[in-house]
Amino acid sequence: MSTYRDPARGGVLRTVGTRERRSHLSAPRVPTVGIDIGGTKVMAGVVDADGTILEKIRTETPDKSKSPKVVEDTIVELVLDLSDRHDVHAVGIGAAGWVDADRARVLFAPHLAWRNEPLRDALQDRLAVPVMVDNDANTAAWAEWRFGAGRGEDHLVMITLGTGIGGAILEDGKVKRGKYGVAGEFGHMQVVPGGHRCPCGNRGCWEQYSSGNALVREARELAAADSPVAYGIIERVKGNVPDITGPLITELAREGDAMCVELLQDIGQWLGVGIANLAAALDPSCFVIGGGVSAADDLLIGPARDAFRRHLTGRGYRPEARITRAQLGPEAGMVGAADLARLVARRFRRANRRRVERFERYERYAQALRPGTHGRASRTPEDPGS
Repeated sequence: MSTYRDPARGGVLRTVGTRERRSHLSAPRVPTVGIDIGGTKVMAGVVDADGTILEKIRTETPDKSKSPKVVEDTIVELVLDLSDRHDVHAVGIGAAGWVDADRARVLFAPHLAWRNEPLRDALQDRLAVPVMVDNDANTAAWAEWRFGAGRGEDHLVMITLGTGIGGAILEDGKVKRGKYGVAGEFGHMQVVPGGHRCPCGNRGCWEQYSSGNALVREARELAAADSPVAYGIIERVKGNVPDITGPLITELAREGDAMCVELLQDIGQWLGVGIANLAAALDPSCFVIGGGVSAADDLLIGPARDAFRRHLTGRGYRPEARITRAQLGPEAGMVGAADLARLVARRFRRANRRRVERFERYERYAQALRPGTHGRASRTPEDPGS
């Protein structure tokens, strides 16, 4: 199977080829493109059937005040660029937002101007290859289950700690998306009634206590108050409090800065509380912690494990889920989107094959009925009308 530019359609991709050997869940072992769209960057990569990234490129996310078509144009440009050097058989999109159960529309994206946006069909019309759209946490969880920290697990929950908290649920090799496609929004569970105001409009959401935003907020408040415990970080940013970032806090914590270590412990403890709540509701065998904040590793996950054991319902009388850091890093969403797109490519290829077979049956039947043929066409189970 191969992909080529069709000049008659303005350079869109065309897909042709024969049936390929199948791998996981009968998907064809062909290269696909995964795209991870966030609030600041769009990353695209060609990924093979074993989860290996053959090439990746990235660009800044167009300003959210621009039309949805601007982001769509960016995606098309990245895919066409990659297709110049690789056979592209399908495209998977991992979007930071709510995606409907059919994986066709982005219902809402907080960092982009997408509101009930028919992204799948719009891109499929322009690229002429199968397109799959899903939530970025779902695609990251799929990648970790297939190729990373969740391999071998049949009940897995992934928690992504970044600006906020995202999440995904996998059971028996399937992503559980819920009736309307928006399952896994763990960050908006209420853990502190009347607590910090969340951008979602509610108060006390989990992500206000265990996320990159929560970590930076606490550090900046201490620095702005000129707290003695914040002198180390104040000195590092030369008094410019807005320069305090999550990666800087993690770096200082690794160097032994007491305040930064304590802040990560606080975030980790809240993480453990939320995980205990999820264990009570979902009872998975494994929690995979991903996202940018997970780079703190045991400075974060150690306190999370301790808090989880203290708050787990029925502790001491039930098996405890494993808590582990994600392995695939920031590329997880991209790799997972590409792998999920491979499953869509399988259905696309089957549908095309059925159309070709119907056309060939019709041609044989029409040929038998043309003047000059000997005798009437005999009906067979393959003939139309039989």
